[in-house]
Amino acid sequence: MKHMEVCSGKTIDWGKKLRRALVLDNLRVQSLQLKIKAMSSSTAESISETQIPLTSGVKLQTLNYIVTVDLGGKNMTLIVDTGSDLTWVQCQPCKSCYNQQGPLYDPSVSSSYKTVFCNSSTCQDLVAATGNSGQCGGNNGVEKTTCDYVVSYGDGSYTRGDLGSESIQLGDTKVENLVFGCGRNNKGLFGGASGLMGLGRSSVSLIYQTMKDFDGVFSYCLPSLEDGASGSLSFGNDSSAYKNSTSFSYTPLVQNPQLHSFYILNLTGASIGGVELETSSFGRGILIDSGTVITRLPPSIYKAVKTEFLKQFSGFPSAPGYSILDTCFNLTSYEDVSIPTIKMIFEGNAELEVDVTGVFYFAKPDASLVCLALASLSYENEVGIIGNYQQKNQRVIYDTKEEKIGIAGENCSI
Repeated sequence: MKHMEVCSGKTIDWGKKLRRALVLDNLRVQSLQLKIKAMSSSTAESISETQIPLTSGVKLQTLNYIVTVDLGGKNMTLIVDTGSDLTWVQCQPCKSCYNQQGPLYDPSVSSSYKTVFCNSSTCQDLVAATGNSGQCGGNNGVEKTTCDYVVSYGDGSYTRGDLGSESIQLGDTKVENLVFGCGRNNKGLFGGASGLMGLGRSSVSLIYQTMKDFDGVFSYCLPSLEDGASGSLSFGNDSSAYKNSTSFSYTPLVQNPQLHSFYILNLTGASIGGVELETSSFGRGILIDSGTVITRLPPSIYKAVKTEFLKQFSGFPSAPGYSILDTCFNLTSYEDVSIPTIKMIFEGNAELEVDVTGVFYFAKPDASLVCLALASLSYENEVGIIGNYQQKNQRVIYDTKEEKIGIAGENCSI
């Protein structure tokens, strides 16, 4: 598993690119908040285990993480997203596709590809995952038989196409008849990736579809952004894949029928440099999401974090805010600095201690603009989100059957 900004070879204006990435990250968060608001007002088998490399997408010009899988005999590079459900790739023939590295998937040359029809139960499951029923109908006298879908991601990105099923190779395990989206009209900031892997909790997600194979368990370790750094995405409870340096602590998933497709934890506390924060806003749900970059906190919690952090990280020249980040410094005159630890505490005393690489966001590589890599939500009643930047070098286990999340420190980049 790699970070997605690590694969183009082009000369990149990093200042412009990083600022744009944060703007788009903010649009994704706003989209998630709108989706949350809309949703709120509305026998034993042998279990497999498998593991695939997961890396930064830096070279593919995205701040998300990517994996490469075999889909119908062709390698496809997918963004890993626990905040959405449908897995999709760009397909031939394509009406409008963004530029991706490598050829588009072509269902016409695959012997294992099958069309999902609009009158099937699978098509009706689209309502939960995409809000689009994929109903049958006609257009200009031509009867439609395919199951069409539309998924929008809120940053202006979207994918439109039709559902199909195909074999997918995940590490050493082959899964037959995975239902996925064949994107014929796609736009957005997916970098050079072939598409997206949906790891949410609805019936069309890869996790639900592979329940009999992997028992609803998967985990990842997100590596840092350096060239060559590689973590892993594991399916099944394969503890041999874990190289955790601390013991696992577990917290139950918050049960919210209206937000059933998200992974929600109960944030009960936080500490900065060992100092526990005091605010009445703890004890509320927060999403954990691999597709959001920067962690967002409710304003009252963010204010407490910022105040204590500035108290401990004092004496350094301040710098102007950068996009959504408002706590910034100029550290060009310093070779070494002592960075306060940031720890999030969840129900059951589970802990996530943010890796040192996830505390600061280097907006400028010369350290003249270095910002605390946390941001405030706009409103107190919005739902917080733990982004991938603060999940680096952690082994995060998602057990959808036992409905719990496990967290332990792990050097993913070994």
